[in-house]
Amino acid sequence: MDLLGYFLNALTPFNLMLAVVGVVFGTVVGALPGLSATMAVAVLVPFTFTMDPAGGLIALGAIYTGAIYGGAFAAILVNTPGTPSSIATTFDGFPMARRGDGGLAVTLATLASVVGGLIGGLSLLFLAPPLASVALAFGPPEYFWLALFGLTLISALSVGNTLKGLIGACIGLLLSMVGVAVVGGDVRFTGGFQAFLGGIDIVSALIGLYCIPVIIDLVATRDPHLRIEHGHEGMRLREAGRIAWRDKFNVVRSSVIGTVIGILPGAGGSIAGLVSYSEARRSSPRSSEFGKGEPGGIIATEAANNATVGGGFIPTLVLGIPGTPPDAIILGALLVQGIKIGPTLFSSEGDVVYTFIFGLLIATAIMLPVGLLIGRYAYKSVVAIPKSMLVPTVALLTVIGSFAIHSNLQDAQIMVGLGVISWVLGRYGFDASPIVLGIVLGAIAEQGFVQTYLIGNATNNLGGMFFGRPISIGIIIAALVTLAYPFYAEWRARQRGKRPLGAVAAQADGHPVNIKAGSDKTATRASSHDWPGIIVAAILVVIAMVMFREARGMSAMGSVFPTAIALALAGLCGLLILLGLLGRGRPAKSPDAPGASWGRRGLAVVTLGLWVAIIPILGFATTSLVAFIAMAFVAEHDSVSTKTLLVRGIIAVVTVGAFWWIMNDVLLLRIPSGALI
Repeated sequence: MDLLGYFLNALTPFNLMLAVVGVVFGTVVGALPGLSATMAVAVLVPFTFTMDPAGGLIALGAIYTGAIYGGAFAAILVNTPGTPSSIATTFDGFPMARRGDGGLAVTLATLASVVGGLIGGLSLLFLAPPLASVALAFGPPEYFWLALFGLTLISALSVGNTLKGLIGACIGLLLSMVGVAVVGGDVRFTGGFQAFLGGIDIVSALIGLYCIPVIIDLVATRDPHLRIEHGHEGMRLREAGRIAWRDKFNVVRSSVIGTVIGILPGAGGSIAGLVSYSEARRSSPRSSEFGKGEPGGIIATEAANNATVGGGFIPTLVLGIPGTPPDAIILGALLVQGIKIGPTLFSSEGDVVYTFIFGLLIATAIMLPVGLLIGRYAYKSVVAIPKSMLVPTVALLTVIGSFAIHSNLQDAQIMVGLGVISWVLGRYGFDASPIVLGIVLGAIAEQGFVQTYLIGNATNNLGGMFFGRPISIGIIIAALVTLAYPFYAEWRARQRGKRPLGAVAAQADGHPVNIKAGSDKTATRASSHDWPGIIVAAILVVIAMVMFREARGMSAMGSVFPTAIALALAGLCGLLILLGLLGRGRPAKSPDAPGASWGRRGLAVVTLGLWVAIIPILGFATTSLVAFIAMAFVAEHDSVSTKTLLVRGIIAVVTVGAFWWIMNDVLLLRIPSGALI
């Protein structure tokens, strides 16, 4: 049967129904922080065993691609990546939503996701065998340099404040090393707590670092979470189409990057989104706007992370090497169905494979109407919900999302702790994004670094292993260009008599920076001592030295990477302290909105802490209901009637009860029980 026949097989009513239901389910799951694409696929795998192989694969593929896309909703509307692939979407998506362009941001994410997914799917259809060889060309050195390439995005996220950005990345790298070493098996930096033996879960860390600071600041004022500017209501499809067409090269480039990175086992959508974002910012004539609500940032990230879906299936189907965790689950489903994976798959099981690929393409196209419909109501709902209901709902999602990953309450406790630390650091210029980059890329960087180091020592060719391989050289050059570009842009702006990017970035809401002194006559500053930054840096130096001392007692494989990072953190913090004492720094503190209440912030922190601490005592449902109501009172700034209180109480019971039922009876999670429910 030719390709047209396979396409018609994918268009049968049953397969179309599977594609639509899968996309809707995946989008909703992906939009909920913590409920990842992996979980969505894993939950429904058993249901596909009674279907024919092609139909089951179409359902799983639709759920997968829908979940990756759905992560953009949470990233844009509540500044929390619904999935790790949407990390970079928060950089510009949430600022757009804050200024009233949330509908436009969601539409741009939808268009970019569909185009990226289609390019990834077409690559799977026509280029699978030759592209699969790309995965085999990547060894430990290439993975190490690819991770460092992702870390160069710090220079783009920390314009004018690169030093604190690098410190944040080192913090994230050290956090990624907590638990059992990826190479060598050493138990590191647990402080004797069993909760840290498994390391810090990436998704829990993302939720805490991004979402908890938002919750703390939300309760401080009566200002609405998001707003709609007059005349800018709706999804603004035409305007989004014009912007996407203007950035068509960005879309294509990001989709290609996502496809290629998706082919690499273990890389996934998070690295693809970060690399694409970095390249989009470097090549854009509006690079100074990235991080403040630039549509090109959303387009790059969403095109790339959805292209990894098709790209990830290439090594999965051709080589039997899953590119991402969902690919591994789908690979298992194929094996259960009795399908033999390997280079002959496309000839021996062509009817199944090609029908699945066309079904994946159809599901990706279905994302356009489904995403716009869901996005329209999601955005309006988030805007319309009173803050006293929005805050406890988001808080409930953070607790559920961090717990549901491993059915482990300690993940939720770590999430809250990291979130409070992130809020404190964020007020003094240590942004969460570099920390997140370090956590996400840490394991890949360490594994590649240690393996390359061992191979280089064994072959007496350490320099050649790190710097002598063609692909590594290409990645190193790209990383250096990306890292140096912001400094070049600063110099060029000064040469032309314009305001440097650091001065522009200093005025961006939520992006405090430390402006360097220069020849710019329009933006001068008085020398000052960054005492908060000095204190934080001094604490981090002590932490780095403690970790350095602990690393000396580990094996060579387990100690080489943490030793290097601890020394780097101590050195960078020492430089920050020196600059601060010399008056070369500038206090970088997030400006408070007028009338912001510190008391409400404190109550929010206490409530969140007690919430995750008391669940084992009282039970999940009871504790969550009480905490939900408490957070509602903390976020309420106006007096309300008895009727309103009654309605909100009913909403609290229904909301907590619904999520408890989903977790207990649908997802079959081990819900903590206590003295009550």
